[in-house]
Amino acid sequence: MTIPEFQQCKRDKKRLTVVTAYDALFARIVEQAGIEAILVGDSLGVVVQGKANTLSVTMDDMLYHTRLVAGVAQRALVIGDMPFMSYQASHEDALRNAGRFLQAGAHAVKLEGGTVAADRVAAMTCVGIPVMGHLGMTPQSVNRYGGYKVQGKELDRAQALLSDAKALEAAGAFAIVLEAIPAELAKTITEQVTIPTIGIGAGPHCDGQVLVLYDLLGLFDDFVPKFVKPYAHLKADALQALRRYKEEVEQGKFPSDSESYH
Repeated sequence: MTIPEFQQCKRDKKRLTVVTAYDALFARIVEQAGIEAILVGDSLGVVVQGKANTLSVTMDDMLYHTRLVAGVAQRALVIGDMPFMSYQASHEDALRNAGRFLQAGAHAVKLEGGTVAADRVAAMTCVGIPVMGHLGMTPQSVNRYGGYKVQGKELDRAQALLSDAKALEAAGAFAIVLEAIPAELAKTITEQVTIPTIGIGAGPHCDGQVLVLYDLLGLFDDFVPKFVKPYAHLKADALQALRRYKEEVEQGKFPSDSESYH
């Protein structure tokens, strides 16, 4: 999957699937399932590192996990998520850190923000770095929003998000993530931009969808947003397996003769 192929899917009306992954094992599984793109998300701060939000995730964290995923991905588009303060301070920071993602094996980067980030998007795309935008509930702005809340319900905010989407498109972004916004607004944005929109909590009208892998597999249940649909319940399966292991060790059933060398 290349950037032009990713964009062609919108013109062909083929829905895109994007999933987060943070290590080689899950990257292989995601690829075997035929998922078009893997986002190495800064969501790892919550689901891997156990933090309350993504703000403490560093460039070193992101580059480490990007290398793990990119090292095994052979078909999926790998997108590195630019962490908090890796691009906000200056164009120089943005360009340098985005370039480090590509050097780590990513094919593209993702950053949060609309009109205010458009100049950085333009600077990156001018030097050949593909950029995915991110609008709506942007987790790096969680303190400003006062929590993880739906964005764009009011008319003025909805109009601002539409303007942000057009600004990102004009700056050269190849796609936009729309997170936690009303489905009707997502539909309007999707119809008015020529680049793919990838929804997460943005209804069924986007050109594709993205979910955090640990949410999708039912591994993370500390906080389950309304938009998450677990397609498996692997935490329950893991707990059952571990309890059986503990019980068999305590009862002397494991290891048995078949798991012993002679």
